[in-house]
Amino acid sequence: MAALLLLFLFLFASSALSQDSLIGVNIGTEVTNMPSPTQVVALLKSQNINRVRLYDADRSMLLAFAHTGVQVIISVPNDQLLGISQSNATAANWVTRNVAAYYPATNITTIAVGSEVLTSLPNAASVLVSALKYIQAALITANLDRQIKVSTPHSSTIILDSFPPSQAFFNKTWDPVIVPLLKFLQSTGSPLLLNVYPYFDYVQSNGVIPLDYALFQPLQANKEAVDANTLLHYTNVFDAIVDAAYFAMSYLNFTNIPIVVTESGWPSKGGPSEHDATVENANTYNSNLIQHVINKTGTPKHPGTAVTTYIYELYNEDTRPGPVSEKNWGLFYTNGTPVYTLRLAGAGAILANDTTNQTFCIAKEKVDKKMLQAALDWACGPGKVDCSALMQGESCYEPDDVVAHSTYAFNAYYQKMGKSSGSCDFKGVATVTTTDPSRGTCVFPGSAKSNQTLGNNTTALAPSANSTTSGCIPKYYHPHASFGDLTLLSLLLIVALVFL
Repeated sequence: MAALLLLFLFLFASSALSQDSLIGVNIGTEVTNMPSPTQVVALLKSQNINRVRLYDADRSMLLAFAHTGVQVIISVPNDQLLGISQSNATAANWVTRNVAAYYPATNITTIAVGSEVLTSLPNAASVLVSALKYIQAALITANLDRQIKVSTPHSSTIILDSFPPSQAFFNKTWDPVIVPLLKFLQSTGSPLLLNVYPYFDYVQSNGVIPLDYALFQPLQANKEAVDANTLLHYTNVFDAIVDAAYFAMSYLNFTNIPIVVTESGWPSKGGPSEHDATVENANTYNSNLIQHVINKTGTPKHPGTAVTTYIYELYNEDTRPGPVSEKNWGLFYTNGTPVYTLRLAGAGAILANDTTNQTFCIAKEKVDKKMLQAALDWACGPGKVDCSALMQGESCYEPDDVVAHSTYAFNAYYQKMGKSSGSCDFKGVATVTTTDPSRGTCVFPGSAKSNQTLGNNTTALAPSANSTTSGCIPKYYHPHASFGDLTLLSLLLIVALVFL
């Protein structure tokens, strides 16, 4: 009996630990100071994000995601479509280099072939399905077709007359592409990938669509949109667009293809004419969207059927062309600090970027060790940081290297200065992170593990007379944390032991 109980608890814990949030993020690269792949993974770990979409198949990113369990969508860029669509050998080579070389260590789940081809690159529309078929054939040859799906993301603008959803249909101009595409998706069990942006629908409606309806805000019953044909009530634009896609597919007699939303979000800043691109609106939309997906609310047409959704996007892309709003869709700045604090009551640890008071300053990777040592010496000397924990025999002495010691000293200074602007720079060798760098008995200032009162408390961070130098040697140490959290499993096993 006890053995059975242990087995049950183990299976229950394993299931709970692997529960899929259904929320992912897009990682764009049009950024001036793009964080390193290991820093990206650390941020995702801190936010408990287990799904990402890449706009290419970058080698360093795929290596960084190895053994993390994160589900990764990789992409065939639009400029490679033509070559892949015309040659089985080219497609096979692409799969060999960008998929087989990393799978299964890196959990690649989907290949997105192109991006919004019908609307952004219409001249390539005629070769789109051929490209998908060649990639699929290459996966079959590599015995990976059952593990990895192939699809292509579309703009929701390919759907015409999206309200009422029951009357929606795809732009008939694209029928020669859409019909064979849907046949391909149905035959391979792949999803329709859709980019859904209520922000653009709201802005382009010229006041017809209420802001609250676009933002998932509660509506009075008489303000809800009702589909007269189905009598389904719609309380937000997102659900209406997703259902419009379902109805458009059923109009062409395809009724069993799931939908994955590969992009959705709201810009936090805009130009003079972009009045609704604000932090408040971005926070409201993304918070409500994440809650909507995590709760597995589904849509009026498919209630209870959660729609996996990828937030656009992880970082602000400051070099992206176009209006100001195009540069400000990110949840985070590249230094790891949140653009705004998401309001996710009851959502657990998923995208818990409400850690504005739980940010830390760490040494950057791959910077000059002499510069790190100089900055460390300054922090422990003129910077008046208490570096006594770095002395030999103390809790933070190990690992004895300049990166680890600098991270401790930089963070202590950052916390001492109240996390003020510019207090985590050290001539460019430091950066802010939301990941607590504490390890074992080495508890960093500002950590939730610490009982110290931090902020501007200079008593807890008093300067040390003998801490003008750390005495460390310049060698690198890169700890790699596992994505698994065994806390629940440990607790349940302890409970089980009580019954033995």
